[in-house]
Amino acid sequence: MGIHFWIRRFLLVAGIGFLVITGAQLLRGRSIGYAIAQGVFWSVVAATIFTVSRFFQSRRGQHCAICNDIPEAKDPSRGGQP
Repeated sequence: MGIHFWIRRFLLVAGIGFLVITGAQLLRGRSIGYAIAQGVFWSVVAATIFTVSRFFQSRRGQHCAICNDIPEAKDPSRGGQP
């Protein structure tokens, strides 16, 4: 997993977080400027924490079933099924 993988992962998480946080702020009746500012700030914070923690976990070989970013080793005794 190269640098491009981690940049794409960061941008994906930040984008989804931005949409969710901004949408939640707008539903609470906040102004658009405030909602966008909160969305940008908190999505970058959350994406940074998520990406850095996944990076270090992947370096240790820890698998994330939800992220599916580390392929499972195939067990030959199960007919190639993970």
